[in-house]
Amino acid sequence: MADKDAPIRPLPFRGGGFQHVPRAWAAVLGLALLIAIWQLAGQLRWVSPIFLPSPEAILRALYGLLESGALAGHVIASLKRILGGFALGAAVGVAVGLAIGLVSLARSVGMPIVSALFPIPKIAVLPLFILWFGIGEPSKIATIALGVFFPTVIATASGVDAVPRNLIRMAQSFNLPAHAIVLKIVLPGALPGILAGFRISASIALILVVAAEMIGAEKGIGAFVLTAGNLMQTDQLLAGVTLLSVLGLIVGAGLTRLERWLLAWR
Repeated sequence: MADKDAPIRPLPFRGGGFQHVPRAWAAVLGLALLIAIWQLAGQLRWVSPIFLPSPEAILRALYGLLESGALAGHVIASLKRILGGFALGAAVGVAVGLAIGLVSLARSVGMPIVSALFPIPKIAVLPLFILWFGIGEPSKIATIALGVFFPTVIATASGVDAVPRNLIRMAQSFNLPAHAIVLKIVLPGALPGILAGFRISASIALILVVAAEMIGAEKGIGAFVLTAGNLMQTDQLLAGVTLLSVLGLIVGAGLTRLERWLLAWR
């Protein structure tokens, strides 16, 4: 029989729902440990520097590129192609996605076409774009834009479908014009899905710019990586890969800031 005078002990809270607690120190420690093991393996000659250069060799290669001015030229060339292709593909993709999400006829016509063309590797049509637009910048930008277009369409249409229909019906019951419903209800409601699609599209744009630059480009990170690989300069090659990784982190951070600004109402 339980003692009525025994002190009451509070039960531990168990409703966290597997909520993640940020631990920045763990990320820094894990990355530092990985780099240290990699550097040690290079110094002790556990692996050949031809097959896997040490982090120190990669940093030296990056510094040499920075000192010679080649780094800025390659990064700027790639950024111009990424921004141009992403802006074009995202703008057209959002417009088509909104049409598919709002108009029955556009959905009936557009979704089968998008579903059929989306799985095609976009780099496979680059030779065709070269025939159409030449070997210069337009063909590369068109390839990136095509790769960005399809995931943006799907993300936008899905975002429109996720908007609660009760809000739209309520606006219609107050005789709100169609364009006002789209601007004030549909777009804000679909925006989280659209921005999530932008993250996928940005990654695709980064992949495609490297592939496009490997075909007929003198400047750009992809052209640099291809040249370094052909010459077996693996430290230069991994320096280019490191640049791509940093560029991806910068793009991701920029999209995070954009989300915080556009979704501040949440």
